[in-house]
Amino acid sequence: MKILDKAVRIDAWLWGVRAFKTRSAATAACRAGHVRLNDRPAKAAAVIVPGDMIRVRESGFEKILEVRALISKRVGAQAAASCYTDHTPARPKAPSLMVPVRDRGTGRPTKKDRRELERMRRELGG
Repeated sequence: MKILDKAVRIDAWLWGVRAFKTRSAATAACRAGHVRLNDRPAKAAAVIVPGDMIRVRESGFEKILEVRALISKRVGAQAAASCYTDHTPARPKAPSLMVPVRDRGTGRPTKKDRRELERMRRELGG
């Protein structure tokens, strides 16, 4: 792995550390406003330096990465992990849902069954 002393574009770095599958996906995420550099929206050509904080929003969650080393080419997973510090908080666990189980072949729920289902959903907050 060749660590660079000069500045690197943010889209190339995100692709290099495997935050995105392709560089064009990283560029598109920057254009769409899903990438922030030091709490400011980042353009794809934004230059990063070690110590910068990058926030990447995907699937409704946000990854927080601190740049430790600069790379411009895609590297293996272990080498990529050494180029950043992950400050992402743990994702909250989804509440376990009690899904009512109906016997196979019993047909449509009756009015009484539907009311019980609605009561359970209200109690679970859904």
